Amino acid sequence: MEPSEFAREMTGFDRPWWVVGGWAIEAATGYRREHEDLDVSILASDVPAFVDFMRGRWHVWNNVGGVLHPLGDRWLTVDEPTSQLWLREHASSPWVVDIPLTPDADGLWTNKFLPDHVASVEDVTWLGDDGIRYLHPEIVLAYKARLRRPKDEPDFSATIPVLTRDRRAWLREALRTLVPDHHWLERV
Repeated sequence: MEPSEFAREMTGFDRPWWVVGGWAIEAATGYRREHEDLDVSILASDVPAFVDFMRGRWHVWNNVGGVLHPLGDRWLTVDEPTSQLWLREHASSPWVVDIPLTPDADGLWTNKFLPDHVASVEDVTWLGDDGIRYLHPEIVLAYKARLRRPKDEPDFSATIPVLTRDRRAWLREALRTLVPDHHWLERV
C-alpha cells in the first residue's frame, strides 16, 4: 500500500497519523526506491480509536516482540506503547501496513529512543504537497541508524543534502547518543 492509498483509508480518522520510514525519506528528498511495506505511526493513546475506526474494514493486530494478537472486542488496546500494529484485510490475506506506535505524554509525541525528545506532532512532522504528514527525515535517520542496515545507506545519502544546518546538528547529537560509533557521524 502506498501513502496515498492509506490516506484514503484514513479519511475521517480524527486523530494524528504520519508516515515514517522509507516513504518519509522519499517524500522529503524525492529519492525513489523500492519499498517493502508502508510504515505509518499513531500515538499509542489513540489505539482504541484506531481499532474502532478500522472495525469491519481491516483486521488490526498487535505485534509485541514477534507475538501477535488481534485487537478488537477481546483486546481493545496495547499493553506496550512502543509495540507495533499490523493491518490486513482478513485472516488469510497479507499484511499491508506496519504501524510502529509512538508513545505519548499527555498527547505529545515522544521519541522512543531519546526520552527527553518530547514535542507536538506538528513539530516533528511536516505536511507534504499530497496532504499527508511525514516524520522529519532526520528523526527517521536516527531511528534507522540503530539498525545499521545496508539498505538505509542510500536513504542517508539522499537525505543529508536536504537537511538544514539545525536539522543536521540535531541528527549529529542523536547519533552521538544512540550510536556513538556509527560511521554516519563522519558525514553529518
